[in-house]
Amino acid sequence: MKIEKKLEMLPLNKEIETKRVLKQLARTSRTLAELKGIAKTMPNQNILINAIMINEAKTSSGIENIVTTHDEIYKAMIRPIDTSPAAKEVVDYRSAIWQGYQLIKERQIININTIIKIQEKVEHNQAGIRSVPGTVIKNTQTNEIVYTPPQEKTEILKYMKNLEDYINNDEDMVDPLIKLAIIHYQFESIHPFYDGNGRTGRILNILYLVLKDLIDAPILYLSKYIIRNKIEYYKLFQKTRETGNFEEWIIYMLIGIEEMSEETIGIINKIRDEIINMKHELRNRTKIYSKELLEALFFEFYTKIPYIQKQLDVSDKTAQKYLDILVEQGFLTSEKIGRERIYKNERLFKIIKEADRD
Repeated sequence: MKIEKKLEMLPLNKEIETKRVLKQLARTSRTLAELKGIAKTMPNQNILINAIMINEAKTSSGIENIVTTHDEIYKAMIRPIDTSPAAKEVVDYRSAIWQGYQLIKERQIININTIIKIQEKVEHNQAGIRSVPGTVIKNTQTNEIVYTPPQEKTEILKYMKNLEDYINNDEDMVDPLIKLAIIHYQFESIHPFYDGNGRTGRILNILYLVLKDLIDAPILYLSKYIIRNKIEYYKLFQKTRETGNFEEWIIYMLIGIEEMSEETIGIINKIRDEIINMKHELRNRTKIYSKELLEALFFEFYTKIPYIQKQLDVSDKTAQKYLDILVEQGFLTSEKIGRERIYKNERLFKIIKEADRD
């Protein structure tokens, strides 16, 4: 009978900054710094946050077999009452990222309460930290138990407090990107909730990068890398548990951050180019161009009369007139959903959909 190793407390009492890890770290750090710099060139950071978070939410939910389409998500954002449960899950996941981001910006710390609030938003319940023993991780194909996380609530809370301290204390002088890999491994190994550990853990990845000022906003689309390399992800998780050697796991995560930074840079460039194109077209073909209007059209991939009215500080009638011109000139498409008329930026919508493809 195989005896499981007890989950170690952090910081790890072993060499983690190996030559291979440091070599990959240098590449990853350069690419992530490039992403941070290019993101600053966007006229409004919220444009980028909204665009990236849709795909992050969709893919992260897909890892948990919550599968939907961009069109369903679009409708769920506008009218959640009439949409599929999967699409609503994705929209709620995006809201959880937003909530976590706001908490980080406000408090400059990630604590247990922050993590619980994120999980509550993801799972729509307040079950909180596990208090009933019996949770195990199984091989989905063989139904064999591959890992037993901490069982008693007092033990789970002890590990979570240790994780909280590790997240917020940099006295060990370990690079934050290496720490991110360890934090993700530790959180998923503690498995503190009955449900939603995977999605909560992936949100935690994004928020940690923001906390450590490696990115200014939650724009790193890491779940795509995990789902693209899902077999390797679970294989390395188990190998790390069994051997206690973190080198391959850390390198896997660093490569993921590097690859997704490169892809996010590509998305930013496409959105920025489209904003510039529309700016010139609006100026040449209409008399309604303003910086505020342009930003309003890219804030989400859809808009409504009240949004334009508020953003531009104009009357309802003027907002309607502007949107009619934009539809007539082909900048937007229009459709009625329920009692509301919605105006969609098809160009931005296309960029978001294409970015989700492998």
